Amino acid sequence: MKYINKSFSIEKVKAQNLAKKFNTPIYCYSYKLLKENINNFKKNFKSFSPLICFAVKANTNVNIIREIGKLGLGADVVSIGELMKALKAGINPKKIVFSGVGKTVDEISYAIDKKILLINAESKSEIIEIEKIAKSKKKIINIGIRLNPNTDAKTLTQISTGKKENKFGVDKKTFFELVKYSKNSKNIKLKCLSVHIGSQIVNHIPYEKMLKVVNRIIKKTNYKFEFIDLGGGMGISYDNNNKKLNYKKYSIAIKKNLKTHKSKIIFEPGRSIVGNIGVLISKIIYIKENEKKDFIILDAAMNDLMRPALYGANHRTLPVLKTNQISKKTYQFVGPICESTDKFITLKKFQKLKEKDLIVMCDVGAYGMSLSSNYNVRPKPVEILIKGSKINVIKKRQKLSDLI
Repeated sequence: MKYINKSFSIEKVKAQNLAKKFNTPIYCYSYKLLKENINNFKKNFKSFSPLICFAVKANTNVNIIREIGKLGLGADVVSIGELMKALKAGINPKKIVFSGVGKTVDEISYAIDKKILLINAESKSEIIEIEKIAKSKKKIINIGIRLNPNTDAKTLTQISTGKKENKFGVDKKTFFELVKYSKNSKNIKLKCLSVHIGSQIVNHIPYEKMLKVVNRIIKKTNYKFEFIDLGGGMGISYDNNNKKLNYKKYSIAIKKNLKTHKSKIIFEPGRSIVGNIGVLISKIIYIKENEKKDFIILDAAMNDLMRPALYGANHRTLPVLKTNQISKKTYQFVGPICESTDKFITLKKFQKLKEKDLIVMCDVGAYGMSLSSNYNVRPKPVEILIKGSKINVIKKRQKLSDLI
């Protein structure tokens, strides 16, 4: 993603040309970046050959998941819908892990029938439910138990999952009880200790703390886990400070704390695989002048990109065509939805804009389309995957007639 002759381009395709051909808003992804992210992840952790299961919740487009599968990854799913999409995309069931605190009977039953690798259980009630279903099907099911290590990931409170006040996993005392319970079961086989402490983590230290807890717990249980599922949460840079997780330091910490256990490591990355591969192209409908700032009213809204309204997240925002004119006004980029939270970012010293100009919001590949909705009866945008100069429509724009 860069400017070619002052025109923002995704690989070899100009955003301006895409807007002309498909109208706006458009979600557009770079295959080259996707491949680079996966290869970089593999390279940094290759010394212990982990099973890398893409967190489908980050981007649920079947065609994206299919490309990820072709590059050797499995899938981490949290619903029957995500599991169906992963299977439709051709992901090997033996590379699929089912996570989440509230799996229904139907979801557990479906996962058992599809012979996936693991169901990561998060409570005693869930383990009893899995056991009951497995017994009725006369099967032995592989499970993991998710430990809540009470580790602060030092990230947004809305996406923290590893502290004792969060709903995820079980505490140490319960974990020991469930290991004991599982050992005595005829229909479940405990294969995995699972943890996941949060999302958008850009410092390796919370992971180090988590790994120390995991190490102590395994030693105390004196149980041989075939897998240790370390979850995901690896952060990316959303602004120009390039602050992102140091994979090398994380890899060293894993070796230091878990080497003696000889378990296969599972990762569940989402954002770090797809976050920076996507941009949202939008057109300016109106510029509404105000005493303190100008409202740049876009045709993209919070239903298309929810992260700013949900977390107060900021996405780098750039003009599609570069000029040398800088505005003296402060610009607030907003959508047309009838909510004050339908706003994206406020910027000073931005390029001077006019109505009908195009802008791009960067790094929307994770939790962009997957969090989108039809609020205000707005159709979801078209999704496009770029490979060099080739344009692939991987999801058509919704039609109003489909919604009404």
